[in-house]
Amino acid sequence: MLQPYRAVLARPGAAMFSAAGALARLPMSMVGIGIVLMVSEVYGSYGLAGRISAVQVITHALVSPQLSRLVDRYGQARVMRPAVALTAVGIVGLVLPALVRASPLWLYAAAVLTGAAGGSVGALVRARWSHLLQDPREIHTAYSLESALDELVFIVGPVLATLLATGVHPVAGLVVPAVAVLVGGTWFFSQRATEPPPTVREPGVRHRHVLRSGGMVVLAVVFVCIGAIFGATDVATVAFAEEEGNKGAAGLILAVFAAGSMISGLGYGARHWVSPLWRRFTIGTVALALGVGLFFLVTSLAVLAAVMFVVGFAIAPTLVNGNGLVQQLVPRAQLTEGLTWVGTSLGVGVSFGSSIAGAQIDRAGSHGGFLVVVVSGALAVAAVLLSIGTLRRGEARYVAALARPAQTDAPADPSAA
Repeated sequence: MLQPYRAVLARPGAAMFSAAGALARLPMSMVGIGIVLMVSEVYGSYGLAGRISAVQVITHALVSPQLSRLVDRYGQARVMRPAVALTAVGIVGLVLPALVRASPLWLYAAAVLTGAAGGSVGALVRARWSHLLQDPREIHTAYSLESALDELVFIVGPVLATLLATGVHPVAGLVVPAVAVLVGGTWFFSQRATEPPPTVREPGVRHRHVLRSGGMVVLAVVFVCIGAIFGATDVATVAFAEEEGNKGAAGLILAVFAAGSMISGLGYGARHWVSPLWRRFTIGTVALALGVGLFFLVTSLAVLAAVMFVVGFAIAPTLVNGNGLVQQLVPRAQLTEGLTWVGTSLGVGVSFGSSIAGAQIDRAGSHGGFLVVVVSGALAVAAVLLSIGTLRRGEARYVAALARPAQTDAPADPSAA
């Protein structure tokens, strides 16, 4: 099973930029739960914690595509090196007001800075893979590897953040991501040999906005709903663990959730699939939504962990397929921007899910939060089922374009899908 992964990692520089990207992505699994743990403990409100987390994620969602557009035009290192430093400053800005229990307004301001400068490291890593590899099967393997690393980040991050916040100090869970983004980001952007070259744009030629593609709009909507599942699950799990008298177990349970996804992602990427990508994406979305319905059966931390492990198997393949669809729907010159829109749509959903679930938990306890999870799953299924035709036509145009080898990039551009 590991042979396809060994093959892609043997490419010059691949293992190094993939490892650096994984370290630089650690904050994405720690900042959200770190904010929830810190604010709920220091300020005593899950609702406030969810709102501050939502501000950080929404700002990230609004600004990251613009940063990625600049990356496509000017290069990764030139744009993102200053952004890495600002992200670290923003995370420190979240910690300092909580240490003195200052006005939450300071936390909101720091959340804005952290979100605005964060960018999308996952999109940058995947753009490097697409630049390095040409075989679609190898790209599928590389994308699956990155999804598995995403889940590894989500195994380590929540556990580490929870242990630090509950065992050391409520703000301690945010210290590690500040260090990780500086070290990992500096390491990643220092590797110039594997960096995709900036896009050379012909005078007078303008690319269409990636969201003018019907297929990209579909992906954005579905990923918002999937993100809401994740965001609500995070907050509801913390609240349920506290109700069970073991708040520190929340990070471990979230790690089990991610472990199921990582295992399925590795297995999924090791196989070459011949069925249409849109169909696999639809099946994965439906499976995820059906799985989260099991949260209503949860009666203990052990049952919750078991359910989350099983549900996790639907996550990584669905995300891999969604990122794969982006390659079919946007021009190569806008790939980083397209991948970022998918990632930030997921982030918007996380913010909505965590914020709404936080408010429901304040009113009705953890099961109010799990209700938000189930409703988000139902909305994801509705969105993808109503849009199957759009996704299918987008893939058909992409396949038809590949079948015309003599054509130039312009006619083969699938962005009109």
